[in-house]
Parts: sequence; C-alpha cells; structure tokens
Amino acid sequence: MKNIAVLASGRGSNLEAIIKNIKNGTLHANLACVISDREDANALAIARDAGYKALYLDPGPKKTWLLPEYEEKYVTTLQDHKIDLVCLSGFMRIIKQPLLTAFAGRILNIHPSLLPAFPGLEVQKKALEYGVKFSGCTVHFVDDTVDGGPIIAQAAVPILDDDDADTLAARILKEEHRIYTEAINLVLSGKYKIEGRRVIKTG
Repeated sequence: MKNIAVLASGRGSNLEAIIKNIKNGTLHANLACVISDREDANALAIARDAGYKALYLDPGPKKTWLLPEYEEKYVTTLQDHKIDLVCLSGFMRIIKQPLLTAFAGRILNIHPSLLPAFPGLEVQKKALEYGVKFSGCTVHFVDDTVDGGPIIAQAAVPILDDDDADTLAARILKEEHRIYTEAINLVLSGKYKIEGRRVIKTG
C-alpha cells in the first residue's frame, strides 16, 4: 500500500472524503500524515479524530507561498513519512521549489472549476458573473503554474438559474469527493502516461 499525505489549510472536506474512502476500501492508499500551514485548520482536527497523524508546519512570513527554507521543512517531513503522493486539499499556498523538485510528478491538486477556465480564487463567483452554463471540478498535477498542470480528471456540474456561489460550490463539492479518489487511485496505480498535456490511462 502506497503512502499519501494531504496538505490542507481549511475545513478539510476533501480530506474527510479521502479518509472515508480509505476506510471503506474505495481508495487504495495509506494516509501517512496530514500537514497544515494553519494551526487552527479544521483539517487537522478531522485527521486526529480519525486516528491519523496531523502536523502543523510554520509557513513563514509570506501569505501566498512558502519561502524555500520553509518549504524545505515540508519536503523533509514528507520524506520522513516516505510519502509516494502529495495531495493538496484547499492548501492555500502556491507550491514552488524545492517541493516541485523533490516530488516531481507526484503532487496533485483539486480545483473547483473546469480548468483552464477560472483558475485561482472565487471561482464560483467568476463562473456566475461570466454566465457559463456549466462549471465543475478538476484534478490536475501540480507544476510551476497556477492551476495549470496536466489534467487527470474532471466532472461537470450544470449551473442553475437560481444558483448563487454557495449552492454551486456545494454541488461541485460532491463531485470533488468522487473524482479526487478516482484520480489518486489512477496515479498510484501507475497505469497512465502523459503526452504533452494529456493524461492517458494505460490499464
């Protein structure tokens, strides 16, 4: 069984789904640790309550990214736990070096839009303002762009006439819980290849 780590900053909804799917046998992985850049993150409480190791690591002085000397602590912690795959779950930091080097091709993120549409923050608000008829979620590999790595899985959600940002986000979240597990299983299985930007199943 391969080891995964979850990096989270907030409420931990996707983490909760990951734990549930590990325990019911849907997700074939061992959750070795959960790491947060916030001491008060609900994700840490969720992990501890479920019996998993939960760690706070100082993110340093920058608000949107980790300085290299702080990011190095994340790398060391992940390596100490023999992590095969890093899964971001609402981790509100831009990943840079040295994480991208140490875990090249082994960091996933889930984003609540159909990338490449609406990267970044407040994506449901952007989708509604733009007037699109569908939104959704995307699991992608993390690279040195913001929400720009090769796409592993997506799910579409129709936008209803009476939707607001909260109702749309709630429906998207249900799909996030489903496709993140599917994407993690695929990457851990190794039964895929990347051609250009395309992630293609091989098994």
